[in-house]
Amino acid sequence: MSRAGTPDFFYREAQRLGYVARSAFKLIQIQKQYKLITSGSSVLDLGCSPGAWLQVACQSLGPLKNGGAVVGIDIKKVKVPSMHCDVRVQTVCADVMNLERDQVIELSPQKKGFSVILSDMCPLVTGITSRDAALSSELGMRALDLAVGRAVLPAHSENNVPVAADSDSSTCGVLRPGGHLIVKLLESEYIKEFREICNPLFRKASWLRPKATRSCSREIYLICQGLQ
Repeated sequence: MSRAGTPDFFYREAQRLGYVARSAFKLIQIQKQYKLITSGSSVLDLGCSPGAWLQVACQSLGPLKNGGAVVGIDIKKVKVPSMHCDVRVQTVCADVMNLERDQVIELSPQKKGFSVILSDMCPLVTGITSRDAALSSELGMRALDLAVGRAVLPAHSENNVPVAADSDSSTCGVLRPGGHLIVKLLESEYIKEFREICNPLFRKASWLRPKATRSCSREIYLICQGLQ
């Protein structure tokens, strides 16, 4: 729905095409531009509610015979959507901030990690811009921590923003070498530092604001390609 409460183009298209939310078109655009999810990919979707990215990720795997897997994790219980998903999609109800690396690895195919990690996690906004930005950065850094491992990350940011949960003592991440990471953040002074952390870890890190993002939103996505 638009800010005025009337259906917008992406909302109507989502309903027409069977997606559970308009956010599906954000990942669709990312896929068209970067083609991160391919046949046989193993995908981890952090903050998967309500399931639109699960749908697009599964579609991107291609026919069932091509293999691949999609695992969604959310603090809410998420039912796998009936449309655009198949047996390759599963969901887990858990708090990402409290999950240990080994628990996540157990969810991956052959326990070998994931080739693509999606983080569409967003904090419960308080309306206080600086606070919301800090919370968003914390979630983003947790996704990065799970992906690449704590050993390569700073203990805390220069702005004293907490960057990772204390529960994961592992130094290894769950993203396979050459894998890709997508992280949603809220635009703020923190995002420059976030990209600076990612730059040496990945072959390329670039910003994207999908067309389906609402005009009033501060959401922006960091597309990290090719884990070094």
